Amino acid sequence: MMNIPNILTLVRIILIPLFVIVLLLKIPYGDYIAAFIFIIAALTDSLDGYLARRLKQITKLGIILDPLADKLLITAALISLVQLGRLPGWIAIVILGREFAVSGLRAVKAEEGVIIPASKWGKAKTVSQVLAVLLIIMEPLYIPYIIWPVGMWAMYLAVAITIFSGAEYFYRFYVQQS
Repeated sequence: MMNIPNILTLVRIILIPLFVIVLLLKIPYGDYIAAFIFIIAALTDSLDGYLARRLKQITKLGIILDPLADKLLITAALISLVQLGRLPGWIAIVILGREFAVSGLRAVKAEEGVIIPASKWGKAKTVSQVLAVLLIIMEPLYIPYIIWPVGMWAMYLAVAITIFSGAEYFYRFYVQQS
């Protein structure tokens, strides 16, 4: 069923290739434009969830599509930043590995009839990743590593939160439930 929250999720998915193209092309103000697209895409994540709950328009399509859109956005950003040489590959591997592991856990638990909701740490993970990606995109524009790489430090924090949130999911829904 198409409703406003699901349309916003589809808009986020459509913005992803545009974001990648603009980020990877060497065009004037490309980083600014890519950052703007990334911000809009990230904001649709908060807005679609809020509207779905507020308008009582939570659908099966939205439940499947929303987390997929989130993972696609972060995956596209991380891989693009690795390609540009702005992010070490191991960071992308750790973050994406956590996403695969938690998605697998959710699939297993879903077969058992258990829905795993996003935790506070899972939400903190998403926010920290979005902020870190944005800072890395913008960093060459506002402070070209003159003092210290703000974006990378934010990304290291995001990696730590990512690992912790993944461990927390497994603890809560695998170890505790056994």
